[in-house]
Amino acid sequence: MNQNSKGKKILDAISGIFLPIINLITAASIIKSILILLAAGDIISKDGGTYRIFYAVSDGVFFFMPFMLAITSARQFKADPFIAMMIPFACLYPAVSDILENGNNFQFLCFTVPPAVYHSSVIPVVLAVGFLHFVEIPCDKWLPEALKGFLKPILSMIIVLPFTFLIFGPAGTWIGAILTKAFFAIYELNPIAAGAFMGAIIQPLVAIGAHWAIVPVALNSIADRGYDIIMPLLAGAVYGQSGAALAVGLKEKLKEKKTVAFQSCFTACLGVTEPALYAVNLPKVKPMIFGCVGGAIGGAMTGYAGTRCISFAFPSIMTSVAFAGQGFALFLLSMAAGFAAGFLLTFNFYRVNQ
Repeated sequence: MNQNSKGKKILDAISGIFLPIINLITAASIIKSILILLAAGDIISKDGGTYRIFYAVSDGVFFFMPFMLAITSARQFKADPFIAMMIPFACLYPAVSDILENGNNFQFLCFTVPPAVYHSSVIPVVLAVGFLHFVEIPCDKWLPEALKGFLKPILSMIIVLPFTFLIFGPAGTWIGAILTKAFFAIYELNPIAAGAFMGAIIQPLVAIGAHWAIVPVALNSIADRGYDIIMPLLAGAVYGQSGAALAVGLKEKLKEKKTVAFQSCFTACLGVTEPALYAVNLPKVKPMIFGCVGGAIGGAMTGYAGTRCISFAFPSIMTSVAFAGQGFALFLLSMAAGFAAGFLLTFNFYRVNQ
């Protein structure tokens, strides 16, 4: 099998895993954006039950996404979906996740489980279910039918969970931590280059769930200094993917593909890029790259401006009030520049069915 065929199989697998849940992600992002607007306008209170319940369902889709990914990954990898669900059960069980997501560790068998973020994560469950497929093959072949019903889940978890907690789970955290350190090293030398670097890599990090490693860094910065310099650099990247998705929608011939692309563009404009990444840009490769170019341009602009975030927020036009202050004008322009670059590059250089 040549490299192009292998790459196509990987991209087809990504599409197969995420396409079934794209509409749920889109709906959740729209509900969350409406709530933010209503709360900002003092139409509803963040402390009220109405806000809490609708926020729970909108945020819960992202928080518990590993459960949905376990099902879709099982279908894609031809694994047992019910056994696959046992993986996020273990990862998100409060007695486990609360320890690991707070930066602590514990002993598992004779190994130390490193800290990791499992809510809203992508890498751990997808890799674990892919591994589960290979574990199930000998189980299906050698286990007696009378015992397979309960022995297969037991043996699967004994084998899969150590790999999940020791390798698959920490992978996203390791990647994010390494890139965050690289960012600060670059920022000390040149804020413009650091902005371009972070703007270029953040959406690929989102695609694999590694972007959560940046969150505690930003939160600590706000707590210690009263502002953060990382989050503003990500605005152009959000709109770069949005512009790329819009261009794909305009060029697609099939109505259903157009609809998905336009919906993804809209939700990305609201600050949620997952639908654009998983359903449109990443499987087609070039739009993803062009969106990242837009992110690099936008990040360079905000790096030059020294834009700061005074309270934690993922950047979008909906949350722009958090970025008001130094460099705010270029922050807004960076979103427009990212969108324009992602759109124009995709529209001119992407070919349908490419």
